[in-house]
Amino acid sequence: MKKHLIYFTLLAFSLSLVSCGFYSFTGASIPPGTKTYQVNRFENTALLIEPGLERDFKLALEDLIQNQTNLTLVQSNGDLVYEGEITDYRISPTTATSQNTAAQNRLTIAVKLRFFNTKKEEDDLEQTFTFFYDYPGSAQLLGAQKTTAHETIFERITQDIFNATLAKW
Repeated sequence: MKKHLIYFTLLAFSLSLVSCGFYSFTGASIPPGTKTYQVNRFENTALLIEPGLERDFKLALEDLIQNQTNLTLVQSNGDLVYEGEITDYRISPTTATSQNTAAQNRLTIAVKLRFFNTKKEEDDLEQTFTFFYDYPGSAQLLGAQKTTAHETIFERITQDIFNATLAKW
């Protein structure tokens, strides 16, 4: 009886380990046979152009996918293809003081994404993702303030893109 209990326990433990192999902590549901992804250039078509913004966004998206999946980044013929444009880069006041000056400003960035899944074409997607960063009206969007704003916005937009394309949230 004790011998059967040991075998049963080992079998249950083994099955639980095997079942964990298909679970992804990021929630990604990658179609079978999908091994590669590519991120094409995101052209900056916003009215206000921030130099290097398209390169920084492309790198942020590549890094997020690389860190949350086991897919391999390729330059062409990827199983998953990400491309699009940065359509909006806008700074606007959000609140005013009694002296009619901005108490707080908001940087808003919008990215239009086109996603192609060559393994499962019904997953193809075209959608715009937007996020913002608020900062004091007395501050200039320069240096570390601008870097923090871009990183915060890119973190949210790239995670939203990941969720929409691979996690299906």
